[in-house]
Parts: sequence; structure tokens; C-alpha cells
Amino acid sequence: MGIDIGTSGARAAAIDRLGNPVGFAAAPFGCVEERRNPVAWWARVREAVEALKDQVDLASVRGVAVDGTSGTVLAIDKYQAPTGGVLMYNDPCPDADIVKRISKHAPQGSAAVGANSGLARAIFLAREVGVDGVLHQADWILMMLGCPGRVSDENNALKSGYDLLLQDWPDWIETAGMDRAKLPEVFRAGKPIAKMDGYLKDRGVPGSSFFHAGTTDGCASFLATGASDIGDAVTALGSTIVLKLASSEPISSPQFGVYSHRVGKFWLAGGASNSGGNVLKALIGDDRLEELTARVDPRRPLGLDFYPLLTPGERFPVSDPSFQPRLAPAPADEGKFFQAILEGMTDIERRGYQLLQELGGPALKSLRTVGGGARNSAWSEMRAEAMGVETLPARSVEAAVGAASLVLDNLDNQDA
Repeated sequence: MGIDIGTSGARAAAIDRLGNPVGFAAAPFGCVEERRNPVAWWARVREAVEALKDQVDLASVRGVAVDGTSGTVLAIDKYQAPTGGVLMYNDPCPDADIVKRISKHAPQGSAAVGANSGLARAIFLAREVGVDGVLHQADWILMMLGCPGRVSDENNALKSGYDLLLQDWPDWIETAGMDRAKLPEVFRAGKPIAKMDGYLKDRGVPGSSFFHAGTTDGCASFLATGASDIGDAVTALGSTIVLKLASSEPISSPQFGVYSHRVGKFWLAGGASNSGGNVLKALIGDDRLEELTARVDPRRPLGLDFYPLLTPGERFPVSDPSFQPRLAPAPADEGKFFQAILEGMTDIERRGYQLLQELGGPALKSLRTVGGGARNSAWSEMRAEAMGVETLPARSVEAAVGAASLVLDNLDNQDA
């Protein structure tokens, strides 16, 4: 069983021994404010679990894992209750001095550097009165489900300064201002942690099953697609273009915002461009996409070398805060203008995977796609030609399925 707590609500999924989804339930947030309210997170998780219970027999569940938004942290008191302090994945640390201090002491390539690091947020929240601990979003939900103690996983802990080689919280984060005693114990993603208890046991999950260490929503979404081998890649065509590639070795490049999560038998490296669906929505509009797609001819590329951005600045595969958009010369025909934008985004994706290979990643073996852009047939044909690899359908696009996959891959370790 996998539980996903994200920006739109909570989801719960069950998969069988072959990895096939056999149950799914969603409990959306009632308003935007609930996204940063732990009480609402827990309420939606309970709703999703209760709805899943109507679809599958929870007595057959062997294990449970949770994924959450990467970098979202909250402060709790000695009774494990939220103190009110929450900083979301996209909230910059309110104290610039904390960010500077981390940059001074962090090793080169650390994912904890920057205003949007989980560590910077954790240090800020840990200073509040009455705070006994700081947890990631997925950690707290796992605790509420019944898992004993304050525990986390390597993937969520990475942006908070966890050292994957030491397999511990390093000394330098104390120097940067973080009391390590307030941080959770960290386990390898997917590893069995403790036998079932608490809320889920009360709902019928057997006491012989296990809580497993979870992951971030991004890693869970990758696993949900069925990608599992070195060289498998997943592109998320959402508001931005996000690339993820399974590698045998970790890939790191702070310049391009590239770092790697360890997931099972591989490392998951990724990068994100500022281009994507937000550009299409602004330049074309949601209501014209289907009409204009019919006018696109992927077999006759225009070659206008567009780089579609709304404002200057790019992260990946170009790292330049002043990088200028290229949207001219704009064809008078709207269909051709749309095609030129798609061609530009396709080239961004191609260059992104090329860069990951140049940084030490493997050659592409297969490509799966998630997000709204995956439904555009013309774009899919264009991308398949540009990437030059087999394109495969995603088994699922639900992160909760990916969290459940972590459990499935680690069932044999429960008795170890």
C-alpha cells in the first residue's frame, strides 16, 4: 500500500505482487490553504485510506510506504503535535543568514545549499519556542499512521543535509545551526522500519505487516511508471519540464541543479527546465491546444530554434539566470507558431538528457512520459524521433503507486 500526500490532496493505492494497481482513492484538499496545514494533510490521508478500504481487503496488506513533497518540513512538539510551523517545498527560507551559513559549511555539491533547501527551512523552524523536532511531510504522516518514533528516508532527507555515504546526519549541519537531535532517524528508501501499529492496524492492516521508509513525490512518480532499469528515463511534461534518469552512479552538478536520490538498485538523477506547460498556457491558451495540435506536422520540422520561456533565466539544460527566451521570428500562422514552440521544448528535453549523460549518466534505454503534455500525440511523435529511443506507456501516473512499489521491492527484506 502506498500513500501520497501532495499539493492537491492525499491519495492511497494498493498494488498486487506483480505491481499492478488494484485499488486507488483520492481525497483532494478543500481549499488552497489546506496545502500547508498538517491537520488537513492528516484528515485527507484518513479519507483516502477509508475510501481504499472499500475497494480492497486491508487484511491482505503486507507493507505501507508514504511519499510527500520534497523539502516540505514542519515543526512538532514533544507530544508529536504540529506547533504551527510549516515551510512548504517552494517556500524560501525566511532568514537569509541561515542560507549563507549553510553555504559556508556545506560540502561542494550538497543538495542542502540554497534558499529552497530543506535544511535551511529546518533550521529556521527548529528555533521556534516549544519545538522538539523537525520532520518532513512524509515523516509526520508515517508517524500519524502508527509508525513509532521520528523516522525519515534518504530521499526526503537529502535536501536537509543527510550524507548518503556516511549514512548519517553529518557534523557540519550542527556548525550550520541545526540541532541534529531534533532531526529524524533516516532509513534507506523502501527499507522495512517497524511492524504495523496504530491507526492502520486499527483499520485492519495486520500487525505482522511493516511500515517501510518512503520517498519524495518525484521519486515515487518515477517508480509508478514502471521504470526500473539503468537508462530508463521519465519526462514530466507539466508546468515545467522535469527529467529523471536511472543511473548506476550518482550524478551531481549544483550549477545545473542536478543531484541524485538513491532508490533501490539505482540512483535517480534529474533536472528541471523553466520551460513547459506554463509557457504553453500563457502563449497559446488551454482552449486552443487540441485545435492547433491537428495542424502540427512532426515529419516536417520548422527548425526555427525557439527556446520557449516566459521570462529571462533558465536552470537546465542551460544554467544562466539572464538567459533570454527565443520566440522569434514568430510565424504568422498560429499552427506553425505552436509547432515551433513544441520543437523548442523537444530540443530542451533532448539537450537535458544529453547533459545528464555528459555529467556521467548512462545512455537512454527507454522513455516514459507523465503530465498533461503526454496526451499530445503530435508532441509525442516529435519527441520519440528526437530522443531516438523506445517510448513506453507509463504503468501509472500516481505517486501513491510508486510508494507502494517501494514496498513490493523490499518485501523480502522484512524477515532479514
